[in-house]
Amino acid sequence: MLFSIIIPVYNRPDEVRELLDSLCAQTCKDFEVLVVEDGSSVTCYDVVQSYILRLYVDYLVKENGGPGQARNYGAAHALGEFYVVLDSDCVLPPNYIAALKEELEREPCDAFGGPDRAHTDFTSTQKAINYAMTSFITTGGIRGGKRKLDKFYPRSFNMGLRATLWEKLGGFARMRFGEDIDLSIRIFKSGARCRLFPEAWVWHKRRTDLRKFFKQVHNSGIARINLYKKYPESLKLVHMLPAAFTVSSLTVVPMVLLSIAVFCDALRQTRSLKVALLAMPASLCQLLGYGTGFIRAWWRRCVLGKDEFEAFKDNFYK
Repeated sequence: MLFSIIIPVYNRPDEVRELLDSLCAQTCKDFEVLVVEDGSSVTCYDVVQSYILRLYVDYLVKENGGPGQARNYGAAHALGEFYVVLDSDCVLPPNYIAALKEELEREPCDAFGGPDRAHTDFTSTQKAINYAMTSFITTGGIRGGKRKLDKFYPRSFNMGLRATLWEKLGGFARMRFGEDIDLSIRIFKSGARCRLFPEAWVWHKRRTDLRKFFKQVHNSGIARINLYKKYPESLKLVHMLPAAFTVSSLTVVPMVLLSIAVFCDALRQTRSLKVALLAMPASLCQLLGYGTGFIRAWWRRCVLGKDEFEAFKDNFYK
């Protein structure tokens, strides 16, 4: 078997149904599916059972420990040559598995990742958030864009590793935030061949409102400092820009200029006035959320000298 698809899930049975539907529609069938229930109170057991005649799928249950450890649990039961991890809020186009196989046959590698897109059926808010997370203006293209200010690091919503490499690196570390970038850093440090597969993209629903989105990117800012403490060389200028923007935004002018640039660019990309308008607050959430998380973590960890758990113990999984 070529691929083992590992899906951690926490209280999201409806999302799992959509993802499994899209896996049933794949043109290439050389894969198994492992759904890992990470201590959910609302399980997807019945959902998964309804697919056992359509997919080679296994349902696993563990105590809550966060998505990284759920992925490790799934990998311990996987049979494929490559382990592919997906978030439960992703939906796959029919040629996703085929695109992975074609890229590996064309130019073999040990690890890979793909970009994400917004589906036409997504809400305007989801499309605006997708713009904020993929635009060169807001992220520097580091999440799989054609232009980028730093090299591409696979992220856990859409990444894969050769099984032997996973075992060598030990899978995901016990980190609350940034465990996927930590793994990507270790992939590069090991000397393994890692590539972006531009055609192996997914539809990624992300958050459905700006409050949840702000919290998500705030935690990503915290993760960047945690990663810096482990790998000082991993901190690049592009990672510090949101913090610089956050400080400069006290004068308001940078927020106005950014909003104008985002509106024009989002309107050009999406051809939707509503999405372009929503892209302005979404982009501000992305930059200010990340920036405040970065500054908060820098103060607690680099100035006050707290360790990762003590600095953010209220945010860790039990």
